[in-house]
Amino acid sequence: MIGAAGLQVLAEARWPEVGDAAPAPVPGFVHSGFAPLVVAVAERCLGRRYGDRPLPTGNRTAVVLISASGDRASAEHVRATVAGGGRVGPLFFFQSVPNSVAGHVAARWGLDGPVVCMSPTGDPWADGIAEAELLRYDGDAHEVLLVLVEQAPDGTPGEAVAVLLGEGTRQ
Repeated sequence: MIGAAGLQVLAEARWPEVGDAAPAPVPGFVHSGFAPLVVAVAERCLGRRYGDRPLPTGNRTAVVLISASGDRASAEHVRATVAGGGRVGPLFFFQSVPNSVAGHVAARWGLDGPVVCMSPTGDPWADGIAEAELLRYDGDAHEVLLVLVEQAPDGTPGEAVAVLLGEGTRQ
């Protein structure tokens, strides 16, 4: 048991795992490895539990994305472009909010629970579990895909962990 709400780890994934290269690009997201990292680890985790997408309607699966720094590479690109008097491309307005990649994952998999993005104030894992328990307790979600992601300071993809939490047993 993970927490008071009785959540179990139903599936999990990491990025990178042995043999991984950079995550594949994601259409609609540019310049940064943040969105590809989130998508890659989420797809891997959900695929381990469910195989193919989408999930059936009414699954009430939430997505909780936890990142202390968010998409560093995009933020730095926008800052430098504005500071240099340049024009920021429209895709940066879309992808500058982590909800956009979390929503992308939810749409691709047909997840119909809430999408929540958090910047942890303490332990990222504890904050994510607390949010997952709250979503389940309130009846907003049956399962929760929890994605913890941090982009490396040099703009390379970084590392991510995804766990699918809910009732039941691991497959």
